[in-house]
Amino acid sequence: MTLAQLGEHEILKRLRQYCAAVVGDDGAVQSLPAGEQLVVTSDVLIEGVHFCDRTLSPNALGWRAVAVNLSDLAAMGARSMGITIGLTLPPATPWGWVEALYEGMHNCLEKYGGAIIGGDLCRGNQRSLAITALGIVPQHQAIYRSRAQVNQTLVTTGIHGASRAGLALLLDELDELKGSGSAAQSWIKAHQRPVPRFDAIAALHLQLQDFGNIAAMDTSDGLADAVIQICHQSQVGAKVLRSQLPIPPGLTEAVGQPTAENWTLYGGEDFELLLSLPPDIAKAFVNKLPGSQIIGQTTAANEIRLIDDVNHGPNIRLDQGQGYQHFST
Repeated sequence: MTLAQLGEHEILKRLRQYCAAVVGDDGAVQSLPAGEQLVVTSDVLIEGVHFCDRTLSPNALGWRAVAVNLSDLAAMGARSMGITIGLTLPPATPWGWVEALYEGMHNCLEKYGGAIIGGDLCRGNQRSLAITALGIVPQHQAIYRSRAQVNQTLVTTGIHGASRAGLALLLDELDELKGSGSAAQSWIKAHQRPVPRFDAIAALHLQLQDFGNIAAMDTSDGLADAVIQICHQSQVGAKVLRSQLPIPPGLTEAVGQPTAENWTLYGGEDFELLLSLPPDIAKAFVNKLPGSQIIGQTTAANEIRLIDDVNHGPNIRLDQGQGYQHFST
């Protein structure tokens, strides 16, 4: 059955099984717990730009679409309340595609919190998916990009470059990656089913009392971009240590050092977090959160550089232009 054969009312009736009980009116009414603030984030995924059937099944797309937004909530220190969905689809779209999409979204929300509380369905020539996620955070505990301080420690919650490697595998870009075994499968999983790092925020809460002098950002547009954005908005510099780059195990052997470093810094879509923390808090955080890693520190200098701290090679200025940009030519 296609969407044209089912009709709008039947489609909505079938989709209600994936939604919260509040769905059905002209808008969703949500109450905030006492002492909490609302955090809102939106993301748009367009076929041919952000996804295609070759790299993402509809179930994986649904998971990924939700995880993208939940990752932004985690970067703000918030927890998930729910999402609304704006879906545009051609009439010839099979119902099974839509059903699998919603199953993927429901599965991600079931694991990490929140529910589908509303949205809109529209006919169009191209598939697109717009999600707005609502989160809550205790007052005075929201985390911003603009509050990093000089001489803080830069920490990542996990490896970077795995999603880019997974995409290369799915697109058959690099034959040498196919022989990477379990590592290759983990890279594909990193691309298709990212994990919003609410666990990192929980670990941070155990170490921190004052949230006013730290910074964090989701690294979906690349690790280098996250360092640059935090530094620019906080008016600090940074030095990132080449020896501490969070390169996925096996990637250097598969593609070579230059490509592995490039994908780690600029590949994007890893949906980890970058945090700028006081040194003692950073050390405790890394000890608490498996897979997290110190990669450098903020500085007073108005420069953001990759430092070769082992071979004493040249320092390299991190380039904002290499990361993902929506309107680059």
